[in-house]
Amino acid sequence: MTKFMILYRAPMSAREQMTAGTPEQAQAGMEAWMAWAGKAGPAVVDLGSPLGAVSEVGTPVPAAGHVIGGYSILQADSEFELATVLEGHPHLAWGGTIEVHEILPVPGM
Repeated sequence: MTKFMILYRAPMSAREQMTAGTPEQAQAGMEAWMAWAGKAGPAVVDLGSPLGAVSEVGTPVPAAGHVIGGYSILQADSEFELATVLEGHPHLAWGGTIEVHEILPVPGM
């Protein structure tokens, strides 16, 4: 089984999103995420968390105005299976994008 780092990009930071919404919107968002996680089942290794930007080291790479707002770690037997797991993900419904990175084994470890 291959593990994947999932990065959630959005036009505004997770902190801005959390402070801009109403409690009802926050509740609806959590319900959508939990419904998706329930559907994804054992593919979810770590549901992750929202991220707050603190600093960057090195030269920043622009990502079409979308900041990384959170992450998850998922596992699947193939990229095709992972794409199926990500179908209907609530982050996409809110205008965000999902960036997928395969977690490679470290040689010799």
